[in-house]
Amino acid sequence: MAERIIDEHIGKLGYGNMRLPKTEDGKIDIETINKMIDRYLESGYSYFDTAYIYQGSEDVLGECLVKRHPRESFNIATKMNLANVKSAEEMPIQIETSLKRLCTDYVDFYLIHGLTKETIKKANDFDAWGYLQKLKADGIARHIGFSFHSTPEDLEEILAHHPEVEFVQLQINYLDWDNPKVQSRRLYEIARKYDKLVSIMEPNKGGWLAGEKSEAGMMLKKANPDASVASWAFRYVLELDGLLTVLSGMGNMTELEDNIKTFQNFKPLSKEEHALIDKAVDILNNTPSIPCTRCGYCFPNCPKNIMIPGYIGILNNYLIYKNIDPLQHIYFMLSGEGGQAEDCIGCGACERNCPQHLEISSLMRQVTDLVKNGEPAE
Repeated sequence: MAERIIDEHIGKLGYGNMRLPKTEDGKIDIETINKMIDRYLESGYSYFDTAYIYQGSEDVLGECLVKRHPRESFNIATKMNLANVKSAEEMPIQIETSLKRLCTDYVDFYLIHGLTKETIKKANDFDAWGYLQKLKADGIARHIGFSFHSTPEDLEEILAHHPEVEFVQLQINYLDWDNPKVQSRRLYEIARKYDKLVSIMEPNKGGWLAGEKSEAGMMLKKANPDASVASWAFRYVLELDGLLTVLSGMGNMTELEDNIKTFQNFKPLSKEEHALIDKAVDILNNTPSIPCTRCGYCFPNCPKNIMIPGYIGILNNYLIYKNIDPLQHIYFMLSGEGGQAEDCIGCGACERNCPQHLEISSLMRQVTDLVKNGEPAE
C-alpha cells in the first residue's frame, strides 16, 4: 500500500489550505479558490491538505472541491487536533464534523495534528492510535499518520511502538535542516529509518524563504533571474526520497503557477547551487528577524484574542526594512480583529503551542514599544 501511495504522489505538489485567499473586504475569495483548484487538478496534482482547526478551510474544500469534481479525482488529508480534546469520547466529534464540512463520507489521509510533548501524552492516554486504526478498518480514513512538532527522541518513540502509522508530516526546509531547535534532518532520517513516507510542511518556512528583497533572496535571484526565490526551497526538499507530498499554502494564482513550473520542470540542485543555499542559510541565520511561520497555533488559546502572528509580522517587517510608517496602519487593522499587542498578560499559553518555541510575550512588548515609540524595546 505504501508503494502505491509513493507512485501516486512522489515529488508532487500538495495544496495546503491553512491560509485561504481573501477579497479586499476580508471575505474568503471563493471565485479565486475555484479557479486555483481547477488549475491545480488539471496540472495532474491531487493532494489537498486541511484540518479541523483551520477556520473555514474544510467548508471551502467541501464547496469548491468535493461538490465540483469527481471524488476519485483528488485526495483529501485532514487532521484531528487533540489540544482541546478532554477525553477519548470526544475524538469522534472531530472526524464527524470534518466529514460533514467536506461533504464526503471518507478522507484519504487522516492525521493526528501537530503532536507536541503535551499532545503525545494525550494520544497515548486516549489511545488515539487505536482510534486511527479503527477509522481505517471502517473505511473512513484510507491512510493514517500524524504531523509532528516535537523532538527526534519523541518521534523515534512513537514510530517504534506504532508500526501501523503509514506516514509522518514534518517541517522540513533548508533553513531548519540543521537548526538545533527544529532538527529537520534528524526527524526525516528517523522517519525513513522506520520506512515511513514523509509529507513535508513549511518547505518555504511559511513564505519566509520566498522573499526576494532580503540579502539572501537577492543573492539567489541574482544567481538565477528566471527562477523565483521560492523555487530554490522546493527544489531543496524535492531531492529527498520517500516523499508523499510537499505542501504549499498558495494564496493566489501567481504562486500556484510558479509552483507548477517548479514541480513539473524539477531539476536537482547542482553543487554550486547547494553552496549558494548554504550561504543563504548563513545570511538568514545572521539576519535579525523572528522565525515565525504564521502557522496560527498560538492565538486560539490566547485569553486576550491577540492576533499574534500578525504582530510578529509587524516586528519582522521593521527589523528587515527599518520603516515604521506603513506599520501603524497594519497594527490598528489587527487590533480591530482582536486584542492589541499591549494587552498581552504573559500567561504563556501561546508559547506552549508555538512550534518555533518563540518567546511571544517578550515579542508583544517589543511590538508595543515599536508602535508607540518608533523602535522596539531591547
